[in-house]
Amino acid sequence: MCDSNSNASNSNLDARLPSPDLYAKLIASTGEDLNRPGLLDTPTRAAKAFGYLTQGYHQTLEEVTNNAVFPTDNPELVLIHNIEFYSLCEHHLLPFHGVAHVGYLPDGKVIGLSKVARIIDMFARRLQIQENLSQQVANAIMEVTDCRGVAVVMDASHMCMMMRGVNKQLSSTRTTAMLGDFKTDIQARNEFLAAVPTSKI
Repeated sequence: MCDSNSNASNSNLDARLPSPDLYAKLIASTGEDLNRPGLLDTPTRAAKAFGYLTQGYHQTLEEVTNNAVFPTDNPELVLIHNIEFYSLCEHHLLPFHGVAHVGYLPDGKVIGLSKVARIIDMFARRLQIQENLSQQVANAIMEVTDCRGVAVVMDASHMCMMMRGVNKQLSSTRTTAMLGDFKTDIQARNEFLAAVPTSKI
């Protein structure tokens, strides 16, 4: 079921931004000239970007779902796949990005489709590891819908493996989280996994 929802306002974001001075010190530590034209506004821009990329800390499940839960008589699998997400690795503060596939088995209620994407974004816009992100999304869907089961698969590429360290450009990571019937019922789990697209990351 689709739902309409206005974009979240960023009007309160500035009060929670990190200080641009922190970024100025970081840039200066490289030996760069902070007064050259290309860098004059970089500390402020970087602070705003970091505030946006971590705004999930200032959101709640109630806010992002906005009561968009509706009655249904259909107990069959609901699957939303290829939901893009971007996050920051909590170990190196480098990005990882990919797609999420979320399925659940309704028990009299469904959640608005866009709310699934908003839930993913709320948790992704924090310092994360992919393993925890998958589990947090599954727990949130279960909490909101009281469904019979939730399954989450995430495929992502991690810059901490691609830009540094082992420098493996073609590597990708798949994580899963299974709750309820998807954890205990092999047939339900297999139905979900068979419907999940092959990773193209």
